[in-house]
Amino acid sequence: MATVVTERERQVADRMYRRRRIVNGVAILLGCLTAAFGLFFLGWILWTLIAKAAGGINLQLFTQMTPPPMQEGGLLNAFFGSAVMCALAIAIGTPLGVAAGTWLSEYGRARKFGTVVRFINDILLSAPSIVLGLFVYTLFVMQTGGRFSALAGAIALAFIVLPVVVRTTDEMLQLVPTQMREAALSLGVPQWKVIMQVLYRSASAGIVTGILLALARISGETAPLLFTAFGNQYWNNNIMQPMASVPLVMYQYAGSPYESWQQLAWAGALVLTCFVLVVSLGARALLLRNRIAND
Repeated sequence: MATVVTERERQVADRMYRRRRIVNGVAILLGCLTAAFGLFFLGWILWTLIAKAAGGINLQLFTQMTPPPMQEGGLLNAFFGSAVMCALAIAIGTPLGVAAGTWLSEYGRARKFGTVVRFINDILLSAPSIVLGLFVYTLFVMQTGGRFSALAGAIALAFIVLPVVVRTTDEMLQLVPTQMREAALSLGVPQWKVIMQVLYRSASAGIVTGILLALARISGETAPLLFTAFGNQYWNNNIMQPMASVPLVMYQYAGSPYESWQQLAWAGALVLTCFVLVVSLGARALLLRNRIAND
C-alpha cells in the first residue's frame, strides 16, 4: 500500500532538512576555525623557535661543554647526560612496565585487585612530574646523604615511563584475539610460553610504540631533574654524581641575562624538539606498518 505524503508533511521535512544542513555547516565552520586557531599558535611557536635557535646550531654546539658567562660553548655534556638518564630510565621502567601490563592483561583482568592496579596506574600516569621528583628526592637522595646523581634522575624519569608502558602493554595484549590464546593452549603450550612466543610477538609493535612515546615524553622533563640530577657544568660520566641534561640547561640559561646562554637555550630547545618529533614519527610509522601487515 503506497504511502501518500501530504504537502504539509513535505514542507515540515524540508524545514528539518534545511535546519540540519545549517547546524552541520555551523559545526564544520566552528571546527575549522578551532583547528586553524590551534595551528596558528603552533606555527607561531615553531617559527619563533626556529628563528631564535637557527644562529646557535653549529658544530661547537655538539662538541663543546657548557660555557661560563659571556663565553662561547656548546651542550655536549648536556646531550650526554640526557642520553644517559633517558637510557637508564627506559632500562628501569620498561621491564617493570611490560611485566605489570602483562599481569593486568592475562591474570588480573577479572580481579578486583587488577582494577585497583589500573586505577593507581592511571593516577600515576597523570601525576605532575615535579611530584615524582620530590618523591625520589625523599626516597633516594635524602637517604644517600643528600647526594644528587644521574641515577636519582633516571629513577625519577622511570616513574614517568612506568605507567605509560603499563597502559600500552595492557591494551596491546588485550587486542590480541582470544582465538590465538586458545589455539596455543589447546596444543598443550604452557601459559608463559603463550605469552612469550605468541602474545608478545603479536603485540610487539604496539609495545615498542609505547616505549618510544615514553622516551619522547621524558626527554623534555625538567622538574624531576631539579631535585635529583641537579645539573653539572662539567663533563661527568659517573651516574652517582650530578649530571647535566638539556632540559636543565635550557631552564637555567633561558632566564639568564647573558645572550650567549640564551642562544644555547634556544638551540637546545630546537634540538630537543626535533628529537621528540623524530621519535614520535618513528613510533607512528612502526604502528602503521604493523597495522598494514595485519590487514
